[in-house]
Amino acid sequence: MAEDGRTTLSGLIRAVQKILTDAAIPEAALDGRLIVEHVTATTRTDAVARPDRLVDPGHAAAAHAAVARRVGGEPVHRILGWRDFHGLRLSLSAETLEPRQDTEAVVEAVLPSVLGAIERFGTCRILDLGTGTGAIALALLKEARAARADGADISEEALRTAVRNATAAGLSGRFRPVLSDWYSATEGRYHVIVSNPPYIRTQELGALQREVRQWDPIRALDGGTDGLKAFRTIAAGASLHLEVGGRVAVEIGYDQKCDVVSLFGRAGFRLIESKRDLPGQDRALVFGR
Repeated sequence: MAEDGRTTLSGLIRAVQKILTDAAIPEAALDGRLIVEHVTATTRTDAVARPDRLVDPGHAAAAHAAVARRVGGEPVHRILGWRDFHGLRLSLSAETLEPRQDTEAVVEAVLPSVLGAIERFGTCRILDLGTGTGAIALALLKEARAARADGADISEEALRTAVRNATAAGLSGRFRPVLSDWYSATEGRYHVIVSNPPYIRTQELGALQREVRQWDPIRALDGGTDGLKAFRTIAAGASLHLEVGGRVAVEIGYDQKCDVVSLFGRAGFRLIESKRDLPGQDRALVFGR
């Protein structure tokens, strides 16, 4: 706080971080800094170089209002309205799953297949099933300039969010939203099919972190009794929608590798690659015929 009682940038950061720490919010220091940067339109550099910069009272009030939401359990990135994913800043909405770093394993696992298709055919046609924010499709388009992607989702609001993200990233010319229940409204064949489907067992939803179960859309989480419902649909329709030599890449739960490999095997697919996330859990599987 400045000598005249007004709030400084460093003072505001310390104040909101203390509130979050006292409320036992995980990563309180980071969340507090992100909130202050968001409402004051400042950066971490500003906090270091100009800690005594005065903060507008309205911005300080907005920061405290946002902190109250965080203490109430709302995830910090829902409050901010965006989350960074594979070098992209993606807008969120109530109908989209918040993209997380684990899902980057899918992008990394299937990107060689995308680039390989471009080398052979001059392009790669990608289908992202349950696209949500468009995270996987847009990350692949960013890395592969000759690729094109259809983002399929059952939610119109999710598709509007994905289009907004594609436009912000300068990728809208190569991204097409498709209102579709899985494959139902898709057309033609694709070189690559990707998906981060719902895979949490229904009976386990109540045990998820509060930030997940209360703020991520349930239909993007609920994988049915055994957590494999969406995988069955994806595997069953893949042959009809893949080009010869095409690949299917899916995100899985930490204990689902054997079951998903077996399920795709019965549909005529073999495991090409398995990739782990940063904690070392099996997270992304790539299949081919």
